Amino acid sequence: MQVETFVKALGADFYTGVPDSQLKALCDYLMNAYGIDPARHVIGANEGNCAALAAGYHLATGKVPVVYMQNSGEGNIINPAASLLNRKVYGIPVIFVVGWRGEPGVHDEPQHIYQGEVTVKLLEDMEIRTFIVSRETTEQELLAVMEEFRDALADGQDVAFVIRKGALSYDGKAVYKNDYDMSREEIIRHIAAVSGEDPVVSTTGKASRELFELRTAAGQSHKYDFLTVGSMGHSSSIALGIAAQKPDVKLWCVDGDGAALMHMGAMAVIGSFRPANLVHVVINNGAHETVGGMPTAAAGLDLPAIAKACGYPYAVSVDSFGALDRELAAAKERRALSLIEVKCAIGARADLGRPTTTARENKENFMEWLREL
Repeated sequence: MQVETFVKALGADFYTGVPDSQLKALCDYLMNAYGIDPARHVIGANEGNCAALAAGYHLATGKVPVVYMQNSGEGNIINPAASLLNRKVYGIPVIFVVGWRGEPGVHDEPQHIYQGEVTVKLLEDMEIRTFIVSRETTEQELLAVMEEFRDALADGQDVAFVIRKGALSYDGKAVYKNDYDMSREEIIRHIAAVSGEDPVVSTTGKASRELFELRTAAGQSHKYDFLTVGSMGHSSSIALGIAAQKPDVKLWCVDGDGAALMHMGAMAVIGSFRPANLVHVVINNGAHETVGGMPTAAAGLDLPAIAKACGYPYAVSVDSFGALDRELAAAKERRALSLIEVKCAIGARADLGRPTTTARENKENFMEWLREL
């Protein structure tokens, strides 16, 4: 189904969400149609943030908003869906559009398998009426379902369209770029060179995939790295949990701007404890690149200033390899919590692979290495 047909059937004029590769057609269409506009289209920090934005839109206009997301974001909407939107509370109608990663019977990455199994059940448990959109869904079927949904929405009930892989298509293109030169893969190569055998916690998405391939190419062990393949936004908290138990071990967290934004409160918690053995590197390309390149709000933020306000005793931003190498070397020796923001270009190798070990193998090898330290 062409995304223009889908959007027309929904009949909404406000969209907010967190980008998803399964919804790339919708995301690219919205960027071309509206760009980033607080009155029409907002890419939120996390899905709960988007649900609250949608509630505000409804309160101001009386109209029905759309919240789009990957199914991994269902966890972030449970609280606002149950305690704010639900018709037993405020009865605020929202149309959710959910990309179905890990659909049973469709091959996907390990972090999506269980989430895919419970995607529809979670929505139904939250009393969100659901319809699954596939390649075979016709415009007439969609319009008929939307007509039924309008009655539910008028009664303050939420509804959801769960989008199967390839169900939406878009003939247009959206181009995402910035003005920085350093590639993320090269940045991670420099981090790995300095961190050596220190444990590294890397964020979800292409950063972990690149770290894995760099270790393989260099003939290094993967035991040094915990690859956070899911749980976007939580790598720094995982790193804090390890750093607190291993105070004599230098620990590195390789984070992304979209992930850091998603649960930015973690920085306040880290800053309150100031683990002297933790180096928090945020690679900032201002984009949700792993799922298509749509922009994040981090492009215009002063992340070092935020980190310092959260209690980080040292925080700096770099945009060249010379400055990066100097800061990495200094952080390696420094006995103080450090944040290094690295300004990064958008883009990755087309042939970038995925880890060849399972998530559980990764965990066990990493834990064994921690026990040796």
